[in-house]
Amino acid sequence: MKSKLIYVVDDEKNICNIIQSFLVKEGCEVETFQDGRAALEQFRRRPADLLVLDIMMPGLDGYSLCSAVRQTSNVPIVFVSARDTEPDKVAGFTLGGDDYLTKPFSPLELVARIKRMFQRMELDRSHRTGAKTVFIGNVVIDPDARRAEVQGRDVRLTNMEFSLLLYLATNINRAVGRNELLNKIWGFESEVESRATDDMIKRIRRKLSDAGADLKIETVRAFGFAIYDKR
Repeated sequence: MKSKLIYVVDDEKNICNIIQSFLVKEGCEVETFQDGRAALEQFRRRPADLLVLDIMMPGLDGYSLCSAVRQTSNVPIVFVSARDTEPDKVAGFTLGGDDYLTKPFSPLELVARIKRMFQRMELDRSHRTGAKTVFIGNVVIDPDARRAEVQGRDVRLTNMEFSLLLYLATNINRAVGRNELLNKIWGFESEVESRATDDMIKRIRRKLSDAGADLKIETVRAFGFAIYDKR
């Protein structure tokens, strides 16, 4: 993860310091913030490669910070919060979070998840040069640009959302299980990520629908998801 810039935003300074120390050991540059507004102002001046966000913070909370960042950026966002109910996690994913850990958490697990995110992005980049553009209905999925369009209109997917849609699209007419998606997109399985898969699918569906897409992601009951060629 060398040369990656990561912002850690948490009003508990000791947690910021712990996360920072583990990430610095991995070769990252890390900036810490105790409130969301300061982090947002710095992000606008100098965008980071990834954000680690607490939710309950003074001024601008983590949910609001995530929403503000998502207006202009698809940077990976990981929530680390003491709020551990299902509605909290759903809110985090719905607003654009890519992963969610609950406190108390293992710094080693957090670092492993972050490393996996960057590895996935690098893998996608290494495979995308010259990759075939996928056409499904009125949706164009361009692996080189990491962009999905509906009649020239950008669907505005995050990196993780795009990876998930592209994986389903390149496995068209095949039901893809949740475990397979967790392994291919996130890199490992957990209760949180089972929630992440379903909520990310909902986000992608909503964005496709808002853009006027005729592509449908079907739910395969008790298994996973699929995109079928309706022609």
